[in-house]
Amino acid sequence: MRILHTMLRVGDLQRSIDFYTKVMGMRLLRTTDRPDQKYSLAFVGYGEESEQAVIELTYNYGTDRYDLGSGYGHIAIAFPDVKATCDKIRAAGGTITRDAGPVKGGTTVIAFVQDPDGYKIELIERS
Repeated sequence: MRILHTMLRVGDLQRSIDFYTKVMGMRLLRTTDRPDQKYSLAFVGYGEESEQAVIELTYNYGTDRYDLGSGYGHIAIAFPDVKATCDKIRAAGGTITRDAGPVKGGTTVIAFVQDPDGYKIELIERS
């Protein structure tokens, strides 16, 4: 067994695809449009769905934003150099909400990015 994907509801599908591909460096893996059901999907990730977990971006027609509530935390992604990754994300127009540095009470280097819908993404330094 393995985790297949995480679904995020988004207010503008193309804006989210652009963020995850151009800012975060993922690939657009596939899309599905269901006009009769009034939603569209885009799957993005760093590798193929058959090998890695991916993110499913779901756009429900007519909904341009969501209240994230207080239950959602973040998605975590490993990078070999979090500071360099933050620099690239900033240069691509992304929003860093916590700069690269050690986690409180520890030594692991982390940072946080916010996507266009307000979802948080933790960057964790792993070689």
